[in-house]
Order: sequence, then structure tokens, then C-alpha cells
Amino acid sequence: MSFRLITREIAQVAVRLRIDARRQRFHAGREQRTTDACEAGAEQHHRRRIGSGKAQMARDAHPERAQRAKCWLDSLTRPSAFAVTSLIDFTDPRDSSAPRLRHAFGQPRTVLAAHSLDEVRPLLDAVEAAARAGAWALGYLRYEAAPAFDAAMTVHAADGPLAWFAIHDTPLPWNGEPGGGAAEVDWHTLPTRAAFDAAHARIQRAIADGVLYQVNHTAQLRGRLAGDDRGLFAALQRAQPGGYATHLDCGTNDGNEDRVQVLSVSPELFFDWRGNEILTRPMKGTAPRGTTPDEDAALAARLRASPKERAENVMIVDLLRNDLSRIAEPHSVRVPALFHTEALPTVWQMTSDVVARTRAGTRLADVFAALFPCGSVTGAPKVEAMRMIRALEGGPRGIYCGAVGVVRPYVSPDGQRGIAATFNVPIRSIELKGSNARCGIGSGIVWGASAKDEWAEWAAKRAFVERASAPFDLLETLGLHGGKLRHRDEHLARMRAAAAHFGYPWDESRIEACLDDLARTHGQGAWRVRLLLNAQGLARAEAAAFAPTPAPVLLALADRPFLQAHSEFSRHKTTRRAHYAAFAPTTGSDVFDTVLYNEAGEITESTFGNLAMLIDGRWVTPPLACGLLPGIGRAVALREGRVVEAVVRVQDLPRVQGWAFINSLRDWLEARLAPSN
Repeated sequence: MSFRLITREIAQVAVRLRIDARRQRFHAGREQRTTDACEAGAEQHHRRRIGSGKAQMARDAHPERAQRAKCWLDSLTRPSAFAVTSLIDFTDPRDSSAPRLRHAFGQPRTVLAAHSLDEVRPLLDAVEAAARAGAWALGYLRYEAAPAFDAAMTVHAADGPLAWFAIHDTPLPWNGEPGGGAAEVDWHTLPTRAAFDAAHARIQRAIADGVLYQVNHTAQLRGRLAGDDRGLFAALQRAQPGGYATHLDCGTNDGNEDRVQVLSVSPELFFDWRGNEILTRPMKGTAPRGTTPDEDAALAARLRASPKERAENVMIVDLLRNDLSRIAEPHSVRVPALFHTEALPTVWQMTSDVVARTRAGTRLADVFAALFPCGSVTGAPKVEAMRMIRALEGGPRGIYCGAVGVVRPYVSPDGQRGIAATFNVPIRSIELKGSNARCGIGSGIVWGASAKDEWAEWAAKRAFVERASAPFDLLETLGLHGGKLRHRDEHLARMRAAAAHFGYPWDESRIEACLDDLARTHGQGAWRVRLLLNAQGLARAEAAAFAPTPAPVLLALADRPFLQAHSEFSRHKTTRRAHYAAFAPTTGSDVFDTVLYNEAGEITESTFGNLAMLIDGRWVTPPLACGLLPGIGRAVALREGRVVEAVVRVQDLPRVQGWAFINSLRDWLEARLAPSN
């Protein structure tokens, strides 16, 4: 783009756009700086060299417009502050093996904020002009910005800027961020099943009446952060690795002293636009991850073959094909990948690729006008779905379901200069205002969708934020007798699997050395050893004297289902055990442990061991598919043929002729079940 065009663009934008250059307030320890914005018609400009390329373009520009443009460009070329304010860590959507787009950013030169609908398009024009002039722009659009592109799209009133972008002259090197300290979020407000069922029924009636085909229904979790925001972002990245991660520190706005931050680890691409090539990748269709490799593969295959999930996906693919056609060259819209399954930590997701070549003269604002909000977070038809969303959801979605991303300079393979814009759909994201946190979850609902299944999908999607909301260590409990650790290899294998699942660094030689050191110093007697591994990959081992437990032990049946039976914190052993502690026998009770059962009424395990039951002359133990920890003592008993797997339900308990408690520390303890009240 010529400098003449750049100056014309900036002059037009500057007249219409309010440039937010308020002092940015950051946490103690971060450098505070003031950015000065250029207002339209400003006569003052800085007398710095812009650079040889910009100076060459300036010789061809109208003098008055050049003065205004130079003021703008100077604001983008001052030396960067080195205090990190924002981070991006994006996968390359066109080549997953390519290096990630991974940068830190200092204090922005200029902050652009749109507070009214008529400011959104001009803001995007300004962002594009800045990127074409060599700057990097990081920011977001709230879901509530949609009517800026189509007044028929109905939304709630926004509770913050409709669009916000920080302009940087250059990114800083990635130096191992995010880092940060400990962080914990107490989610005090959660969606209720009753409200969900009512909304689901209303959506089904609307589909039956022919009003729409699909609605993406969502709700907000609300909580409070204690600790470090950068530490929370690091935990979110461990919980949801890969994808399109962004940490934006937006400072304060509108006189509100609460600092606004966006912590997005979304796995979903909204669009990637480079030159005239645009790629969208809607994510629609979900299945839980399995508890075993075989079950996991079966669930992925079932997702790919599911008529309901395929229909849900193809509806959104068709919607995006239609949206892209508004800006595409004729006959250039294609679907090169359909019904691809992606393995995320807690769910399988189905994605499809929709690509096109954009018409000459297409602007960033045109791309958003055609695509925003992404069809995967609205439903189809988009306008009717958004009308239903506004009726069902009690307040604004905010940045959740909007767009978060980066606009930057780009040189095409044939040497053409332009911009590249990559935006995620901010699912798996937290918005912070001060210490107040909110996080949206949702699912696409089509005709015939089961309320039970959709609610389970919400639970699976929520797992990422639950995983990141409080620090936890991986845990193994081993018996140490005469300096020998029992079932050492099995315990290390289980912890290794948990480390892979949660994204914890694993250095087996150091962990082995940690155990060796403890065994050498406890060579006599019997000890209970706790091996712990934290999120940074640091291991420690603790030993306490161990005394045998007299048998038989008394077990008691839980008074309610164990709702976390299929949770990842039940499948893997960690220090996060509040869900078990809620069922533990009271202090001073004769009860040794509690027998747990899932929502289907299937016996699973006890709070700190596995179970065996004698039925019809054979010992059986619940299969892992019922939702339980794969105990080492249980695995040994299965391997030795002492037990076999079988489903036992609560109604089957009168048939149980004998009980046993099993774990690797205590082996096999004869047990009996206390009479039910």
C-alpha cells in the first residue's frame, strides 16, 4: 500500500475514531507509562526518523496528510517498554508442524477502544492501517459488537468496550513466559441443571416450530481470583495446551479502577487471513475422552460416525460457506477438510475447514462484517439463533464467543506486502475485571439433542477451567518395607501417564533419584511414602511410619451418588481430593471407608482404595468404565487372577457374599458392609 493511501486512511479514521490513550494501570512491579494519541487535525508531531521505507513513502504524500500520518506512525515507533503486558502463543493453522507464533509485548504505543457501534468499523480500519504501516495490533471484539455489522443481530448491552486493540511497533522475544506464581479461582456461581433443562426445552420447541435449526446455548461461571494472573494463564495453558493462547492486559477503562484482562487458551480458529487467502475452522461436535486407550478411540470413532454430531457440524459449515461467499471471489469457497476429530485434553472435538480467496479490495472490517460472530457460537440461521440466545441468556457474553487475535505485517510468498490477521473464537477463556472472573461454557443444540448428554458435554468442557483453578500435585502412595519400594515400576508408570495427561514435565531419572534418596535414609521398618510431582516437574518424597490395619474393616455405602466418578481427578491420583473427602467417614467413626457409586447406580471404588466383591462364588471388581482410579493393588489382583471385572449395581448388593478393600499399601483387606439405614 502506498503512503498516500495510508495517510488518506488514517486521516479518515482519525476524524471518526476516539483514540483511547489513558494512562494504563498495571500491577505493582510493572512499569507505568503514558501513551500519547494523535487526534485528528493535530499540528504537533515528533521529529524522529520513521525509517528509510516510510521516509520514501512520505515523499509522495500530501504535506498536510503526511503530517497527521507521521504523528500516528511516530507513536508506533518509539522504543518499546520491556515490561511484558501481553502474550500470544498461536499454532500455525495452516501447518501444525511450523513454529508457533509466540511473542511477548511491552507497553503499547497506542490503545484503540470502540465504545459505540458506529466506532467499531473505523477502529478496524485503523488497526489495518497500522498493520500495513508495520505495526502489530493485539485485541478483541466482544460478542456484543455484532450489530455494528448487521443491525438485525440482537444482543444484550455490552459491559465493556465493544472492541479494543493495543498497537505495538514490534513484538518482544519470547523468553519462557508466562511463568507467574500460584493462582486459585473460587467459582462461586455455576449454571444450574434446572435452568439448563428449561432452556433446552425451549430450544427444542423453537426447532420443532421451524424457527431455527440450531442454537449455541451458553452460560457463565463466575468466580474470584486469588493469586497471580500470569500464574493462572500458565495453568490454563497446561490445562488446554496448543491452540491460540492469548493474555491481554487491557489496563483500566471508563474510570473503572478494576484492571481488565483476557486469558484465552481457545483451541478454535475463527479465521486466518493472509494476503487474499482466508481459512476458517469451525469447531462443532463433541465427545468426552475415554478412560482407557481403547475406550478413547471408540469414543472418537463414535463422534465421527454420529449422525447428530455430523449434522451439527455441517450446519455450521454451510453457514460459514455462505458467510465467506460475501467477500470471496466467485467459485473460490471450498471445504478441503470435513469432520476431522481433534483430541483435546478433556474432549474430542470435530472440526472442518472452509477456505476462500477474498476479492480485491477486501478490508479487515469487511471480513468481520461477513463472518462475525462465528457461526459455531451462534447457530443457524444466525439472526434467529442470536435472537433466541438473547432471550435465553440473562446478560452479555462479553469477550467469550467474540474474537481475540493479532493483526500484523505480512509478506506473501511472491513478495507482496500486506497484512495477516489471525483470530480465535474465545471459548476456553477467562475474562478478569480486577479479581472477578467469568468463564463461559456452552454447546450447540439441534433437534433431538438429549438434555442429559448436552449437560454432560458442558461438564466435560468445564473441566479445563476446573483443572486450572487451583494448584495440585500428582501423587503416588507407595509402601516401603526394609528399604524396598513395593510396586515401584507400576506407580511410576501411573504417575508418568498422569503427567502426560495434565502436561506436567517428566524427568524420570530425577524422580528415580528422589525415591532412591528416601529409600536409603529409611532402610529399616515399614513406611508410607508419598511421591509428589508439581506443575513445574519438581518431585519430592515424604515418609511416615506405617502400621498394618487390623481386618476385617467396616465399609459403609454412600448416601448419594458420587458425581465426580468420571472426572479426570478420579481417573488420575492427585492432591486435589475434596470430592473424595466429602464422602470420607467422620472422625471417630468405626467405618474404615465409604463405598461409592456413580449416577447410574454402579459401584465404583472407595475414597482411598478399590473394592472387590464376592458374587456367585467369584471375586469381581468394577471396570474402569464405571469411573474409578486404576489402583495398583487392583491391577496386581487382576493380573494374578484373584479378581475379574464386572459391573455391580447398588441393587445387586444383597447378592454380595463378601467384601475386600484393595490398595498397594495395604494389599487385600477383608471387609464387611455396614447395614444400610
